[in-house]
Amino acid sequence: MRTNVKSYRNQKRNRHKIRRDKILKALFFTAALVSASAIAIIVIFITQKGITPFLNGDVSLVRFMFGTQWRQDQGVYGVGYIVINTLLTSFGALLLAFPISVLSALFIAKIAPKPIASFMTTIIELLASIPSVVYGVFAAGVITKLVMNMAAGLGLSTAGGSSQLAVILLLAIMITPTITSLSIAAIQAVDRDLELGSLALGATPTQTRFKVVLTSAKSGIFAGAILGIGRAFGEATAVAMVAGNKMFGPTFHPFDITRTLTSTMLSGLKETTGLDYDIRFSVGIVLMVVILLSNLLLNAIRKKIGKVSG
Repeated sequence: MRTNVKSYRNQKRNRHKIRRDKILKALFFTAALVSASAIAIIVIFITQKGITPFLNGDVSLVRFMFGTQWRQDQGVYGVGYIVINTLLTSFGALLLAFPISVLSALFIAKIAPKPIASFMTTIIELLASIPSVVYGVFAAGVITKLVMNMAAGLGLSTAGGSSQLAVILLLAIMITPTITSLSIAAIQAVDRDLELGSLALGATPTQTRFKVVLTSAKSGIFAGAILGIGRAFGEATAVAMVAGNKMFGPTFHPFDITRTLTSTMLSGLKETTGLDYDIRFSVGIVLMVVILLSNLLLNAIRKKIGKVSG
């Protein structure tokens, strides 16, 4: 009798667990469906509005994609040079921020004493939460003056400090906290036994940190780089304050003014209908493609780095 009662209780408990698991699974599926639907709706809306200028014949797709001028007052919309400018500024910022972020994360996670590491982690988190417009005001007041002084020292001039170099420095400052935070989490997740095994085989602590820890944490580190480059590509307000919005290009001189995809979408947006409004959704489509291709490139690099051949 007792055995039957116990068996009945176990079956009841199992049915309750199965029911709870089904409910949680349904909640997770609903959350994923809502997120995916939101992304799909945004993409569909942007695509629908973005292709309108080309379907109506208002703008030539070839001239739009490969054009070297953007003159809203003349109805000339060429985004080709703007794509190049966006790639130069964003990847330039990544080249500056990535090594600084990774080394800072390694110091915080593995070298610094706990009180210092805790303090620095708090600072990084605060920097990551600062609004973009605050960075823009800082760049307009500080970075532009720094660029002007650098240009003057080289016997060159700038448009009040607004330049491609100012955009690169601004974006580097903005994406550093993001990359650093994710790199810290990735480094701290590395199994301690890997480090001890490396040290036991005769490697120095520095060799272990660079060849074992960083290699093991590369997935998380490159995830930070992908999020960082995504923020660099998507930043509009702060960039528009120091870019200068050049009407032709591309811009290869660091002290010359520039123009990015996001600053183009932001500047001159006064109407909610018409060609000037729809063409900015066309720029948005180009921006999404650029971000997608850049993420694929960074993922390919991640797979190459640290690969151990059999």
